[in-house]
Amino acid sequence: MNKILIANRGEIAVRIIRACKEMNIKTVAVYSDIDKNSLHTRLADEAICIGPAESSKSYLNIKSIIEAANITGADSIHPGFGFLSENSNFAKICEESNIKFIGPSYKVIEAMGNKSNAKETMKKAGIPVIPGSSGSVKDYEELKKIASKIGYPVMIKASAGGGGKGIRVVESEEELQESYKVVKQEAKVSFSDDEIYIEKYIQNPRHIEVQILADEHGNVVSLGERDCTIQRNHQKILEETPSPVIDNRLRVKLGETAVRAAKAANYTNAGTVEFLVDKDKNFYFMEMNTRIQVEHPITEENTGIDLIKEQIRIAVGEKLRYRQNRIDIKGHSIECRINAENPSKHFRPSPGKITGLNLPGGNGIRIDTAIYEGYEVPPNYDSMIAKVIAHGNNRNEAIAKMKRALEELVIEGIDTNVDFLLNIITNLDFIRENYDTLFIEKMLGN
Repeated sequence: MNKILIANRGEIAVRIIRACKEMNIKTVAVYSDIDKNSLHTRLADEAICIGPAESSKSYLNIKSIIEAANITGADSIHPGFGFLSENSNFAKICEESNIKFIGPSYKVIEAMGNKSNAKETMKKAGIPVIPGSSGSVKDYEELKKIASKIGYPVMIKASAGGGGKGIRVVESEEELQESYKVVKQEAKVSFSDDEIYIEKYIQNPRHIEVQILADEHGNVVSLGERDCTIQRNHQKILEETPSPVIDNRLRVKLGETAVRAAKAANYTNAGTVEFLVDKDKNFYFMEMNTRIQVEHPITEENTGIDLIKEQIRIAVGEKLRYRQNRIDIKGHSIECRINAENPSKHFRPSPGKITGLNLPGGNGIRIDTAIYEGYEVPPNYDSMIAKVIAHGNNRNEAIAKMKRALEELVIEGIDTNVDFLLNIITNLDFIRENYDTLFIEKMLGN
């Protein structure tokens, strides 16, 4: 692998470029015209414009990205997360264009990308899944029948969903038909696919995901779990590892199940198996993310394994260098997502120019970001502008380090959620490990 094109922007593009530099691999940045002065364009060996600010005409424009790879002689593409990272058609076109896609095969992305199909694959492999429909629901009458059978509350989900979109919790039959229409419409708009499925709503769960690595020689390892329970509108805000509610026996079982899931899917490269864990410590497969995750740094901090470099090594056919019993997980790590938004105004996005910036540092603190003083945060993309990662010997130390880092962090010129994150990590229920997926709603009094 001589030259990698990064089909992404922002901090994940910077993260990939840095890993490539350390591996002596040339990089190509792609950018929309509004991102011309973004940090990833400055750090890469080459940068090429692929279209206007609108995502569909730039970062989602497969034709432009493939042309950029051909023009620059890139032999590989890393998709990062979001945008085209879980687009099976993009992965297929890369393969047909003789460009290595740094991720699983397009067939696996397609199979796991349809959430209802993924669920059926796991059921056949003997992996516990949330009760619900077998595959997509064909019409409202079938939906109503299944909801009555599994009992309310239920969740209606877009089969091709992700990123918290295309999801509705339904408390009773009276709400079912309207929610069905809303999810169908949202699925069509967001994913160009209006297939939906239904499953039992697990009340007061923890959202636990297991990071796996799988090479092209049949070797699979798990790198521990991440607790992603702190969410707003089904989107993660804060993650930590290890989960404070998972004991060693359950941890081993989750890891073994994630490895089994990866093998059942014929998975290769880095991926994440996501579970819901109920109050009785029963766990259920939810979905498989066929890409690197936003929260991957906390696993890196606890294991010392660079996941981006491992993705690249796997893509060139190398065997995993780690056996399961040799993976050493140390300490506790927390990640906070810094968003350009105003929590006091219903989390309204806050694009604009950064007029002042102080990034925290010191022992145990890592910042993944692409912002700098004078940088103009565009209004066109996701509001996440940075990630603060704190690593300590234990959970209390990691919390203390995160608190100190957030207090040091200064971003002037735009609104951010820094104070909101401080409120989370100093909340007594969070400190006492007493939280579930409704933590934010309860904190806000909703």
